[in-house]
Amino acid sequence: MRAGHGVLVRARNGDVIGYDPSGLVLRLADKVIDDIALRLGGRLQAEAPTAEPHDLAELEAMLEGRDVWNIRAEGEWLRFSGRLPGRQGPRDFRLCRAGGDVVADAPGAVVGILGIGGPRAALANAEGAAYPFHILAPADDIGAVGHAGVERAAATDLLAHLREMTHEALMAEVCLDWQLEKHAGLPLFVTRVETDSSASATALAGGVAVENLLRAAGNLKRAAARLGKPARIFAVTLDFALEAVEGSATDYRDGMLALMDKVAAGLARLGFDRPVFVARFEAGRPGLTDDRVIDAQWELAWNCGAHRLVIAAPSTMFAHDEYDRPTAEARRQMAAMSAAAASAAGAQSLKPDPLIDGWRCPVIHLAELEGGPKGAVVLRLVLRALGDLVLAPGDSIGGDRPVGLALDGDTAGAKILSVEVDPSDAQAVLVTLDKRPKGEAVLRYGYGVAPEGPGQVAIRDGWALAAADGRMLHRWALPCRLAIREGGAA
Repeated sequence: MRAGHGVLVRARNGDVIGYDPSGLVLRLADKVIDDIALRLGGRLQAEAPTAEPHDLAELEAMLEGRDVWNIRAEGEWLRFSGRLPGRQGPRDFRLCRAGGDVVADAPGAVVGILGIGGPRAALANAEGAAYPFHILAPADDIGAVGHAGVERAAATDLLAHLREMTHEALMAEVCLDWQLEKHAGLPLFVTRVETDSSASATALAGGVAVENLLRAAGNLKRAAARLGKPARIFAVTLDFALEAVEGSATDYRDGMLALMDKVAAGLARLGFDRPVFVARFEAGRPGLTDDRVIDAQWELAWNCGAHRLVIAAPSTMFAHDEYDRPTAEARRQMAAMSAAAASAAGAQSLKPDPLIDGWRCPVIHLAELEGGPKGAVVLRLVLRALGDLVLAPGDSIGGDRPVGLALDGDTAGAKILSVEVDPSDAQAVLVTLDKRPKGEAVLRYGYGVAPEGPGQVAIRDGWALAAADGRMLHRWALPCRLAIREGGAA
């Protein structure tokens, strides 16, 4: 024994407490080190201990014989490399000894995609994720679809694999496909949609679904902290329109604004940035959708206050089954549009500008009569879009039924002769009529039964995106119902 060195306590497996010129020297068991790391909440960044042979066998048993290697224990986490199912390919993963499922050891922040709405928002594809370790939900035995408003969500900081693919989960899958294609990092997504049976937007804003949505956001932050990562929210989806059977169009708009107010305020209290809200414009089946529902969504599309709201697409561009539910393939196309809208709207940045100019489906704002050449009557449609307008056949929109322009409430029986983009204004459409409409004439576009003839036309801008199934997706104009106003001389 050297001078200044000695042993105070010795056990069968070696020295426990010794001393040297610097002071006492302690040798602690691996279990003690793990417990200290757990108590410090991940703040202890010690080197991973070398596992003994019997420890390795125990750890490998936790991984259920999967094709893994480079297994090491770091605090409460079991970390390893592996070739596991999914598109992500061989990479690093981790598993918490306290519970939850295997998750990807992904770079950057843990990203949340949250949603809220009525029963239709809970529709999901009955399949697992293509990236099962990158797309997860809070580990509360609920999954990607939440509590349906019947109970309060529980707090958890663990994550679980998905049993079904909701709209939000499919959005995450689209984003991961894009990242994989350009050889960029594959982030870890946490998804959850909360719903209830509210009959009005006002009731939804004051219901249990909002509380559970904010609890899901809190669980996102807890899970990220346990992983030692920050958390951010990519988007909050809104899926509540056809369920709004009570109240006027104005009531719907005000209720949805109140809902976004409550969600944004709750997220701010949790430390999140102002969210991007993403919705679809639901047109429903012809003859079953009240005009009030169309008016309400059109009003909200251009009058959303200071909220970062984008309308991803009209529902008429997607296929539906006999019960008016989007097909599994259509849900993937919807997710692609929502992911594109959220990305273009600045969901990946911290832009303070409340006006979103990165995404806009064309919106018809005005239908005005004016004189045409040789005494013809022209109905001028003024739109707001991000690019020049394009006209296409009404049956090319991609849904189950064609769309078009029609005149409702016209007592004169005016007929549409032609439709064209205004040569002098690429964001206006000229509809030539055979006579001047009379009575309380209304222009209807994009919903209901489409007329035969020249009026069966669809409007879009020049943007396009190739979906995973090869279909080209476009930003089609949103449905509307506008009073026809007098403009230029007859």
